[in-house]
Amino acid sequence: MNIKLVATDMDGTLLDSQKRLPKDFKKWVLDHKDIKTIIASGRQYFTLEKDFKDIRDNLLFIAENGGLVFDQGQIIYKDAMDKDVVLECISKIENIPRASMLVCGAKNAYMLASSDEEVMRNASMYYERLEYVSDLRKEVEKDDIVKIAVFFPDESAEAYYHEFKNMPDVVSSVLSGVSWVDVANKTVNKGSAIEAVQKKYDISKEETMAFGDYLNDYTMLQAAGESYAMENGHPDVKKIAKYIADTNDNDGVMKILRELN
Repeated sequence: MNIKLVATDMDGTLLDSQKRLPKDFKKWVLDHKDIKTIIASGRQYFTLEKDFKDIRDNLLFIAENGGLVFDQGQIIYKDAMDKDVVLECISKIENIPRASMLVCGAKNAYMLASSDEEVMRNASMYYERLEYVSDLRKEVEKDDIVKIAVFFPDESAEAYYHEFKNMPDVVSSVLSGVSWVDVANKTVNKGSAIEAVQKKYDISKEETMAFGDYLNDYTMLQAAGESYAMENGHPDVKKIAKYIADTNDNDGVMKILRELN
């Protein structure tokens, strides 16, 4: 097996349930500089960069579920939404019960201030650069928007997922976790971002290994010849993966990576 590219999701995959990184992951990355390693997440780039600040120059980052790809601090791939489409989405999401939205751009994420502690805690956890604003629509003109992240309290995202059926035709809405729905261009997904990296660095699907657990990882696993769904993953993701890895709490990703030369 000649693996040249490894991509892993964060939450529910590389991180355990306490959001802890495997103790030997960073050492593995530094010991395998011949393999390009990608952190592929729905999180903001600036949050990922902070999380991996000591090895960030040895990683690529797929942020915002594929809307942006960074290599050594530079954007190498971007799929921004049309501004009129963003405004239409905002108007529709405002009418969805219990929904709190973050408008995610290349420069910042933007949200209305909330009195709900759960909303604020989760927003600050995933978005290092987060600006509280009085009018989301004004920010759309100032940034390249790649995603609208919608948070639902009490892990209720799936219960409200049907509310996203009337979004504009050019966007798709994806369950990216038990509390989140992401709205972005239909062309935005982790798989498209992986394919952009493969093309840029002349790496084949067969030379690519990927790990994921949720529906926003579906296309990423399809783009990898060696695809692993986590044992704790969503049933639909496990159906299309080539292999099943142990759970995120049982060091599932690292058990596979340690076997690579």
